[in-house]
Amino acid sequence: MKITDQIKTEHLFQRAGFGATPEQIREFGEKSPEKVLKFLLKDSEKINFLAIIDEETETVMKKKMLRNILEMKNLPTQEIKDQVKVQREKLTDLNFLWVKNMASGESMLREKMTLFWHGHFACRIRQPLLTQVQNNVIRQNALGKFGDLLLAISKDPAMLQFLNNQQNRKNSPNENFAREVMELFTLGRGNYTEKDVKEAARAFTGWGSNPMGEFIFRTNQHDDGKKVFQGKTGNFKGEDILKIILENPKTSTFICAKIYRYFVNENVDNQIVDKMAKQFRSNDYDIADLMEYTFKSDWFYLPENIGTRIKSPVELLVGLQRNFGIDFQQKQSVLFIQKALGQILFYPPNVAGWSGGKNWIDSSTLMTRMKLPEIIFKDSRITFKLKDDGDINTENLSQKIKQMQANIDWRAFQNNFPSENSQQLLNTLETYLLSRPLTNQQKSMILSKSEGKIAIGLIQNMAQSIASLPEYQLC
Repeated sequence: MKITDQIKTEHLFQRAGFGATPEQIREFGEKSPEKVLKFLLKDSEKINFLAIIDEETETVMKKKMLRNILEMKNLPTQEIKDQVKVQREKLTDLNFLWVKNMASGESMLREKMTLFWHGHFACRIRQPLLTQVQNNVIRQNALGKFGDLLLAISKDPAMLQFLNNQQNRKNSPNENFAREVMELFTLGRGNYTEKDVKEAARAFTGWGSNPMGEFIFRTNQHDDGKKVFQGKTGNFKGEDILKIILENPKTSTFICAKIYRYFVNENVDNQIVDKMAKQFRSNDYDIADLMEYTFKSDWFYLPENIGTRIKSPVELLVGLQRNFGIDFQQKQSVLFIQKALGQILFYPPNVAGWSGGKNWIDSSTLMTRMKLPEIIFKDSRITFKLKDDGDINTENLSQKIKQMQANIDWRAFQNNFPSENSQQLLNTLETYLLSRPLTNQQKSMILSKSEGKIAIGLIQNMAQSIASLPEYQLC
């Protein structure tokens, strides 16, 4: 496969974002990848915060959070149920808004990095206010210095609650938060000792949040004694532990290996990761600089790195919206797709996040993925039921959602692909929708399915056929 500038551009849009629109292909297709990257970096300087919960609502919710802690046992059962329902609806609103942000194409690289860090700093909490705050903390720091992001997320009330640091006190240390900071967020397993975990936990004693969902440092609960961590001795606090972790080269290597798996290839090239890690450390853990280095490198555009990565469910969902201009009329449809495919925003399976890669695909999810374009494009009835995973935020979706109710302006889509015949149209759509070319057999199959169709019917049929192929699951 010859790697042209247009292929590089489409590859960059897929990996640094969620795919290009037809208009963007026309605008950037003839430009060099360097110019496209420059645009993506500049455009992502803007931060689109999630803002379902305004200041007035935030004040009310904080008061309710305080009341819940003080009076929950005394609240009537129905009032508790009503509050849970409101929280569930707000989380659905946040989910829908974030998907909408990603599909809009604004600050595309920042949105993609926010999704990456959302899986890296996996956290699951049912309080929508804290969920919104945490997501905005991540998106604000998503392209900044990793040290700033690490400190901000380590002081995030949702994370401290999720990893039990509220219970971490000097006379009874809780090691959960300290362990995950090292194992999952920074150093990686095998690069710290059990002694390091115990000493770090002591340093993080007193870190927590108040009933209003704000970070506080409880001095009287902090162990201010001498600690020995990673070969260094001192009366360390949590901030000192994070600084020592950042000084360890293993942190840079761990983060870069994860970025390589996510943005380049699931099979890690350790020599390249070592170069990335050196670049990362030498620039004070500057995330934007690291991503620019990655996307400018020749190895990023090697054939083995193009069209070989399985799209996550969210990437597939957002990519469909980007490719075809899909407008979902109901929030539950967006949630339904996420649950059916196995990735619900704000609801990671555990503290390690989503495994990704080949783990996205099994016999059930692959069939659902390939059936999805028909369900959306033709507004077909949904005939399968969702698995019960215990998530109260998505329970009963199978009963609520019978059709996707998604709008697509096929006439506008058609205007982007002028062609003289069906063969030419297929070639154009193939280049736009897939990272790798169709086989002759696949082309013959699509052409035979499209025989007799004209105008909008033809392009709709071809688009659905291509989007239903296994190859569309790759980017």
